[in-house]
Amino acid sequence: METICWTVEDKEQLHDHSYIKQAAARLKQGETIAFPTETVYGLGADATSSEAVKKVFEAKGRPADNPLIVHVGSRDVIEQYVRYISDKANQLIEAFWPGSLTIILPLKGGFSDNVTAGLTTVGVRMPDHPVAIALLQEAGIPVAAPSANSSGKPSPTSHTHVLQDLNGKINGVVNGGQTGVGVESTVIDCTLETPVILRPGGVTKADIEAVIGPVDVAPALVETFDSPRSPGMKYKHYAPDCPVWVVQGDTKSMCKVLTELRDDGYSVGLMVSDELASELGEQTELKLGSCEDLNQITSELYSTLRKIDELDYDIVLAESFIKEGIGEALMNRLEKAASKII
Repeated sequence: METICWTVEDKEQLHDHSYIKQAAARLKQGETIAFPTETVYGLGADATSSEAVKKVFEAKGRPADNPLIVHVGSRDVIEQYVRYISDKANQLIEAFWPGSLTIILPLKGGFSDNVTAGLTTVGVRMPDHPVAIALLQEAGIPVAAPSANSSGKPSPTSHTHVLQDLNGKINGVVNGGQTGVGVESTVIDCTLETPVILRPGGVTKADIEAVIGPVDVAPALVETFDSPRSPGMKYKHYAPDCPVWVVQGDTKSMCKVLTELRDDGYSVGLMVSDELASELGEQTELKLGSCEDLNQITSELYSTLRKIDELDYDIVLAESFIKEGIGEALMNRLEKAASKII
């Protein structure tokens, strides 16, 4: 299969650009198209077509019981497929759409079963990216779109990452440049009386509670879920081939583990903040940025995880960050990428 790559050169009047029309037409014809969002690149297919969605699972090697998020370009598209939108869900839509918040709603019907993994609910969102919105509105259909990577590998934050994993396996990719947030959307289940955050992301718990009041958070040990209600709840994700160990504690903790591994003859890489690299007196090709800006570190996480396998390390030690605000999403992804947490 040839994977076509369309490059966005002008983000003005995107609806008039031929590549948006071409990519949208291919989506409506049941093909698989990768496109940028503000979080990561998604691999899209017509959410109403089981054959189209099947191609997404095949390209990614994704487990069939892992539900997909449906992306829309306007709210009226959703209302055709869900039974109702609660008051709290409406408030969240008004506050955070378009944006990196996926809302779980009760399903009325119309989506293929392989989108929802047989559940009676569906996760929907409206991405905050001009290319994504133009494509979705031009297509005029709901688009199921997990991250555009091989299942289990770091999610793509550039079209180059998409092609590294999926070239020849999908029909096309729209190159809209580097993504911004760098990790997948927050997922919140609004079918419950007290909404529950199933996956942390760019919209934080504090952001959500400022709009709708108290929410719960799903248990950390999400691997115990038999039927995950959201992507990212059951399977190991985001992992490079090289083992990554997350080291908790202070600089002394990292120094101790690093010394022990090197004394045992291991080649060890460091995926750490600028500050910790300086304290350790180490040069590293895997610096994430300043720990004073966790948003920047989060946006660099996946591209840095991908860089690991280009280097010749036996083990990479990763710094642990505070689990507050965006740090919740950062550590959620980092811990899922890890072989060990020490």
